Parts: sequence; structure tokens; C-alpha cells
Amino acid sequence: MSKRDVAHHVSLAKLQSMLGVSRRVVNGLIDLGLVTPTRGPRNTLRFTFQDVVLLRTALQLRTAKTTPRKLRDALARLKRELPDELPLSGIRVAAEGDAIVVKTGPSRWDAVTGQMFLDFENAEIGGDVVLLDASPERKSTAAAQAQEHYELAEQLMLSDPTAAESNYRRAIELALEPFYAAYVDLGALLCEQEHQCGEALKVFDDALQHFPDDAILHFNRAVALDTIGRLDEARRSYEQCLALNPDYADAHHNLAMLLEKGGDRRGLIRHLNAYRRLSG
Repeated sequence: MSKRDVAHHVSLAKLQSMLGVSRRVVNGLIDLGLVTPTRGPRNTLRFTFQDVVLLRTALQLRTAKTTPRKLRDALARLKRELPDELPLSGIRVAAEGDAIVVKTGPSRWDAVTGQMFLDFENAEIGGDVVLLDASPERKSTAAAQAQEHYELAEQLMLSDPTAAESNYRRAIELALEPFYAAYVDLGALLCEQEHQCGEALKVFDDALQHFPDDAILHFNRAVALDTIGRLDEARRSYEQCLALNPDYADAHHNLAMLLEKGGDRRGLIRHLNAYRRLSG
């Protein structure tokens, strides 16, 4: 996989954070054939921008208790219409009443019928068109501004990682309470670029001050440590992740590979077997 390909793919941990779902739910959607993720470094699953949108839409439609046929029709249309990469105009998929509405730039259309809707505000920020909620009350609070920066960062993470980083940091700064998703996504974004894994580690350490018992943060911290060669610390972070969530398959896999480097064959076999059992 080329460097450009890696930059335009999303890790499983980041996907779980974006969608707010467990690995089991993601695996279920994969089993349905909605997406076909590839494998990246350390055998981790990698998802395209198109995969993210399709999975998010599937979850929204399922939550809305739509019929299986409507779900299939919406996803089939989305798969045909979505670009391979995030357009500068940005894109959102949101449930509005009984409809699933796709918003791209100033345009809004029904994910099932393809029907266009009108009258949605768009605002130009830094050369990119970003969809915003026009409610003055929402814009008047720091919490709402933090959410807007976070949503902008999500839209920019594939097309402009530097701008996405800036917006994730602004979201964390403005949030009235520790902004879990922004911490996770910022750290994952930085760790996609190996030369910034040290900076990602600082982000995860800051986040763990607020969320010390979060398995995903410990896993991501371990990956950052692994990447920069601090292997003993990485092992301890993987072990802490598994102490919090023994079913974290990717933590078993990565820890197995780490133990193999250290010559611990028994540990390698134990964690590799756990990974195979949880991923099978």
C-alpha cells in the first residue's frame, strides 16, 4: 500500500470512535458485505472514506428501524454516488425524520430515492465549504463551537490533515468537558504520520488523564509507542488495554507480534490464538 493510500484510509479504532460502536457491530456490518476493508500495517483493518459513510448510514437506517429493502436501496445508491475521496465541499449523512439525507456542499438529496432537497445553509471556511447548523443558539455556546470544529475536522481529515489537526485541537480547547472523540481522532490522525507519533502519544496521555479506564485510548497509545520503538512501554499499554477489555482482538494481535520480537514464543501463541478466536 502506498503512503498516499494509507493517508486516505481509516483505522478500525478511528472508525469505532467516529461511529460510536463496538468492534462486534462493525464486524457484523462487514459480514453483511457492506464494505470490504483492506489490511494495513500490523495487519490492522483499513477503511476508505466510502466505507465510513456506508457504515454510518447503515447504522442510522438501522436505528430508524427502516426496512431491509430500504437499507439495501439506500446503501446501493450511496455506493454508486459517493466519490472515492472526501470532496472539498464536504459530505454528511444524517437522519431527518423518516429520510436519510446526504449533504454535499449546498446540495441535499435523499439516500434512497435520490430526490434533491433545498434551502440548507453552507459557509465557506478556509477555502472549504462546510455545512453548519444555522441555529443562533447552537452557535452561541463554547460547547457548540467545539462540536462544529470537531465536525469540520472530520470532513477535512482525508483532504487536508493539517487543517483537520488544527480543528481537532480547537475542539478540545473550546469544549466545556473533556472531548473524548476529539482526543481519539486527533491522536489517530497524528499517528497515521509516523513522524508525528510522538505528538500523538502526548494527545493520548492527555486524554488518559480524563479517561483512565478507556481501552481504545490505551490501545492507541500502545500503537504510538510501538511505532516509535518504545517496545516495553508499548507492551504494558497493550496489556492495560486487554485488562480493561479482554476481547480487544487487535490488541491481542499487536501484542503477539511484539512478544515475538522479544522471543516470548509462549506469549506469542497465547495472544495469537486469542486474536484468531475473536476474529473468526
